[in-house]
Amino acid sequence: MVRTYAMLAWTWTRAAAAYPVSFALMVAFGFLMAAVDVAVILVVFANTTALAGFTRDEVLFLYGAANTAFSLVDMCVGNLDKISQHIKAGTFDTMLVRPASAWVQAAVDRFTPTRIGRVLQAVVVLAVALTGIDVPWERAWMIPVMIATAIVIFASLWTLAGAVQFVLTDAPEVVNAFTYGGGQLTQYPFSVYGRDLVRGVTYVLPLAFINWQPGLYVLGKDDPFGTPGFLRFLGPVAALLLALLAAFAWRQGIRRYRSTGS
Repeated sequence: MVRTYAMLAWTWTRAAAAYPVSFALMVAFGFLMAAVDVAVILVVFANTTALAGFTRDEVLFLYGAANTAFSLVDMCVGNLDKISQHIKAGTFDTMLVRPASAWVQAAVDRFTPTRIGRVLQAVVVLAVALTGIDVPWERAWMIPVMIATAIVIFASLWTLAGAVQFVLTDAPEVVNAFTYGGGQLTQYPFSVYGRDLVRGVTYVLPLAFINWQPGLYVLGKDDPFGTPGFLRFLGPVAALLLALLAAFAWRQGIRRYRSTGS
């Protein structure tokens, strides 16, 4: 499965790299467009020293961690949200008869390597933020864990988004509220949101385990909503449960699918 994905991704990358100037410009454009979100954060801190109890570098740390995972997943499997287009065009039938996973084919279809600019921007922000905060070495181990957890959660959300489109073929925008909406939501400390919303993204849709709960541990901060401290270590568990749910939903979507020729 990994080998198949790599081969297909490399095929699309070679096609994009055939026009090197255009490729470089698109990477740079993606980097600059992603920087707009950081500019908004900097504007906020040009007028205040703290946002809901977090300093500028702490907010940038949360942004960088979440956006590194989000941008990487968006680049690698973001095309899963186009399942409805394949269903309508009948091209999903082709994916099912090929000797490769339909999930892999849908995820890598029209792979866009130029999105690497957004990934690089997020990594740069994360690296700069880490130089501005004092993270004890005994807590630093959580940083790669939270990023890996976030990658699994975001990939699961996109898989769920693809599975839902087997039913809602005429409303693909609905699922974007959970994929791109989740990416936007995690750019800021959850302390800026209402208590009910935070409960929902903690106990129902586990977005809080992307950067909020593990981020509190890394920064050595108390949860202003008073959630139990052990939740900060349950990110991998939440990611695994969501991944299993996404895999089940995808399988059910495949079983429910009826060929356009039927």
